[in-house]
Amino acid sequence: MSALVTPSFAESTQEFLFDVRGGSRNTTTFTDNMKLPVHRWFRYSAGYSADWASGLMRYWGVRRVLDPFGGSGTTSLAAQEQKVESVATEVHSMVARIANAKLLWTEDPDELRHRVREVLGVVELEHSVQVPTAPLIGKCFPDAESLHDLLRIRDAVLEQQGRDGIAELLWLAFVSIIRACSPAGTAQWQYVLPNKTKSRVAEPMSAFEAAGETFAADMEMRRFLLGDDPVAASVLHTDARTLNGVEDGWADAVITSPPYANNYDYADTLRLEQILLGEIEGWKDLRNLRDVLLRSATQNVGRWKADEALESPLMAPIIDEFVPVYEELTQVRKERAGNKAYNVMLAGYFYDNAQVFQALRRKTVQGAKVCYVVGDSAPYGVHAPVEKWLGELAVAAGFKAWSFTKVRDRNTKWKNRKHRHPLHEGYLWIEG
Repeated sequence: MSALVTPSFAESTQEFLFDVRGGSRNTTTFTDNMKLPVHRWFRYSAGYSADWASGLMRYWGVRRVLDPFGGSGTTSLAAQEQKVESVATEVHSMVARIANAKLLWTEDPDELRHRVREVLGVVELEHSVQVPTAPLIGKCFPDAESLHDLLRIRDAVLEQQGRDGIAELLWLAFVSIIRACSPAGTAQWQYVLPNKTKSRVAEPMSAFEAAGETFAADMEMRRFLLGDDPVAASVLHTDARTLNGVEDGWADAVITSPPYANNYDYADTLRLEQILLGEIEGWKDLRNLRDVLLRSATQNVGRWKADEALESPLMAPIIDEFVPVYEELTQVRKERAGNKAYNVMLAGYFYDNAQVFQALRRKTVQGAKVCYVVGDSAPYGVHAPVEKWLGELAVAAGFKAWSFTKVRDRNTKWKNRKHRHPLHEGYLWIEG
């Protein structure tokens, strides 16, 4: 099944975006958000430009926007800046908590400063701490004195949890400094690299104090720009495949970026932080999270059988094109040392996304405008036309049309790449 027409808004929107921005640099990444108040409180590699999202909402004249893959709150914060109501959903509990903490920028900045000083006063008493036993902690924090100070901040912050909104801001301020206080490197997509070190390592107490001041100053700036009674924004800890908690027919726009089918392990993104907080002990404790994440990585497949997807009517619109790719990957994995289940992963990926589109159709009004920031995939060098298949799944779910605008090429630097299939990234436009 294919869309018979291009979305009525796609061409004009594309012209607007390229005219306003003078191109497309960084629109599909989180990079520019690190210059923006509140957005910058926690760097989350998965995401896109808040300025880009704001411009899209403004051009479309959006009233209510839905983001089924809410991440660290980019769409929610951008919507407030445009006086647009928003609901986002996020299945990773800690990521959802980070996003909700950002939305507490309306709290009293002077009270935050006072409570930061309270925390530091407790740390100076040098209470004993319980050091996590996970080997990752020792590798990432070889300086015992620095680690103990960091853990004292943790304990003082956790002592306040559940008290009020300021307590959540203290929690996020602590989370935001963890990696800065470790000499361990961080890969482009937030994997921790204990064997690679960085030259500048922050001292925990100074870093926490600085984070608190940054938060407070950003709160003051955002209040100056938006007032102290912003439009409603909420981030629900729920699954994009169901969108439970979102009213039917609620949104007139969807702006989002789903996990890419590139085997990135979202469960592992915050493993260091979760261990340090005492939420998990190590790798094995991520299993429950992987069971609910969209199947965009082989680690999330587990014992799930691809037959559920291959036999589902939800996959019917793409099954004739999908099966040859699935079968080729089934053969290729037998020839590779890693024997990764990319065939099963892709089956799960499109099956899960088919369910997302079914849910989005229920939650959006007729004529809704949808933009997915997405890229294609080529596991083991076998190409999957992701945007095409997602577009066709959307039409099968009841949307009217889809088209795709390429923004940039990916995988163009061949050194150290696992395959040499050219990839791209861009905007998948879908009309409701």
